[in-house]
Amino acid sequence: MSTTIDSSSASSDSNASSPVVSVASNSSAGAAGGSVIDVSSLVSQLVAATEAPQETLISNQTQQVSAQISALGTLKSALATFQGSLTALDTPGAFQIATATSSDESAFTASASAGAPQGTYNVSVSQLAQAQQLLSGPVAATTPIGSGTLTLSLGATSFKVNVGATDTLADIAADINSAPGNPGISATVLEGIDGAHLLLSSSLTGATNTIQVNETDGGNALASLTYGTGNTANYTQEAAAQDAAFSVSGVAFTSATNTVTDAMSGVTLNLLSTTTPATPATPATPATLTIATDTGTLQTNVAAFVTAYNTLQSTFATLGGYDASSASAGPMMGNAVLTGIQNQVQQALYSVVATGSAAYNTLASIGITTQSDGTLSLNSGTLSAALGTNFSAVTQLFSGSAGVASTLNTELTAALGSSGSITEAGQTLTSQENSLTAQSNQLNQQMAALSASLTQQYSALNTLLSSLQSTSSYLSQAFASLPQVQATQNA
Repeated sequence: MSTTIDSSSASSDSNASSPVVSVASNSSAGAAGGSVIDVSSLVSQLVAATEAPQETLISNQTQQVSAQISALGTLKSALATFQGSLTALDTPGAFQIATATSSDESAFTASASAGAPQGTYNVSVSQLAQAQQLLSGPVAATTPIGSGTLTLSLGATSFKVNVGATDTLADIAADINSAPGNPGISATVLEGIDGAHLLLSSSLTGATNTIQVNETDGGNALASLTYGTGNTANYTQEAAAQDAAFSVSGVAFTSATNTVTDAMSGVTLNLLSTTTPATPATPATPATLTIATDTGTLQTNVAAFVTAYNTLQSTFATLGGYDASSASAGPMMGNAVLTGIQNQVQQALYSVVATGSAAYNTLASIGITTQSDGTLSLNSGTLSAALGTNFSAVTQLFSGSAGVASTLNTELTAALGSSGSITEAGQTLTSQENSLTAQSNQLNQQMAALSASLTQQYSALNTLLSSLQSTSSYLSQAFASLPQVQATQNA
């Protein structure tokens, strides 16, 4: 409440002039409903002022930790990808890659796996494996043949087909093709000028995979479809079941299939046709099989290793480098984990390996050198010469007990393992992230409690001020209602 005294020579009449003393109230109208303070706005501002510094600190720390977690994930992925390129180089067996070459690919093709015996071999193919095919005599195509059961066999496996009294030859063929347990006999009806014929074809090659057909109708109509030992009159053998016959360097072999895996260790032969046999006038003309080290694939694997490292080096630079043009540092610049991994990788790359050869005992000696930006460069000609000159030394350089690839694989397995530096760093960062989340939740709870406390305090103050305002208003009205005191002066 404020009280003013207003004195003026406000009026004078012909009889007298006197000063007037008045009491007036300048009290504020206040907020709606008699409220003096906007409690909600005031509390919100006070809480925000208290919360902001702590919230900013937690937010900044959370962003930093999140960036570190993301960067560590990028590093882990890059290391795992690089480690994948080592599998083609980190064991001696990885260098035992062989090629198998046929001099006559119309007669046979070949492939070789690790450990295949290197050398050149003569291969003669006198007979291909084939499947049996039988063609029945003419049968009425649309007339029911008879009822009963046909038992068909292919090699040692048999199955049954029930024939109804109204079944035609086409029905029987369909039942054979759809019969459960059918090991590979297909039936086809061929319509010839002399009538319909049942064609039975085996899907299995080899002399033991012969077809037999027996019936159970007591030698009646279904007997015309039977075939077996001593009973071959009902069918013509269009193709006989036979094994492949061939020789490797004069050693004879047979095979139930034309894909042969057991003639030579680690070698697969795919027989396609017979070679030129001997005649009274000319000798046989075998094809040749040559098995040699697959240096082409090895060079490809080494090139892939170089490319994979260059990709890893790019990741190292992005994570731990400094970009002067943008004045920005990588998220892991100066990070001990990143620095440690880089040092391990580089030590392995630049190491001198005991290969048994003074000429080929470093990556640089076989054509892999370091460029100014830290990436590797491969001279294919130097690598090819090294493989041709001392294959064993190159093998040891990568895959020996202290070889570059084997050492890198061991170190990366340890770093990425459950107790490795990468995993432990990730666990530490995750723990920090969880702690910051807990701090943020705790701060939210504290600010909620502070807001409730301030709201209670300022609401009580607001009630008191509202009461005082009411009293002020009352007093102002009371003063205003007092009679005016005038001093009369004689003119």
